[in-house]
Amino acid sequence: MTKDDKTKIYTLLKTASDSLYGYESPEFAGEIPQFADDTPAPHGEEAASASDSTLSHISKKITECKRCQLCASRRTVVPGMGVENPLVLVIGEGPGEEEDKQGLPFVGPAGQLLDKMLAAISLSRTKNCYIANIVKCRPPANRTPLPEECDACRPFLDAQIAALKPKAILCAGSTAVKNLFHTNDGVMKLHGKLLDFNGIPVVTTWHPSALLRDPANKRPAWEDLKAFRTVLLGIDSEYETR
Repeated sequence: MTKDDKTKIYTLLKTASDSLYGYESPEFAGEIPQFADDTPAPHGEEAASASDSTLSHISKKITECKRCQLCASRRTVVPGMGVENPLVLVIGEGPGEEEDKQGLPFVGPAGQLLDKMLAAISLSRTKNCYIANIVKCRPPANRTPLPEECDACRPFLDAQIAALKPKAILCAGSTAVKNLFHTNDGVMKLHGKLLDFNGIPVVTTWHPSALLRDPANKRPAWEDLKAFRTVLLGIDSEYETR
């Protein structure tokens, strides 16, 4: 990881921590540290991953977060799960009941469908994806997270993106794409279109929960996934065989 990446992540986490305290966080007091670029590990030797260490730090900050009202009703936080340096970052809306119990994203019926959707284009949370949500705590009764709740969590998502460096992003549902791009346009308008987030290609499709409620949208969702597969093959023509 480069020193610029480290500085960006440090600044994002400091913003979140300062907001939590209501003043300058004692954990981030003073001048920004002078970071250095990581040096490659010697050939054949195992070394702790810088991205894994950074993700652990982000997850710790998420666990401690009380920046919005969702902290009062949550059972646990759900930072995310998947591989380091993923080909794809999948962004959903927020944890549901099962996710709130287990502390993992997309583990209920919608998660089972998501895994099938990903597998259809040779993706997996255990092989080449990382899965996160716009908000890291379950909204009461699984309601759509409020704008202020999404804004409170945004520094954590930005820090995750900076640490993970995904080659592409799949937004699952309107809440994901609206908040990633700060737009009022949802999945009905943006699905299937190739978007750009700071140089990262983004495709939007229906959230698996929406597909379970209305299976009629599974056909256009499949077209979205095929379009996303084409994007991925343009990035890595051999990703399906890795």
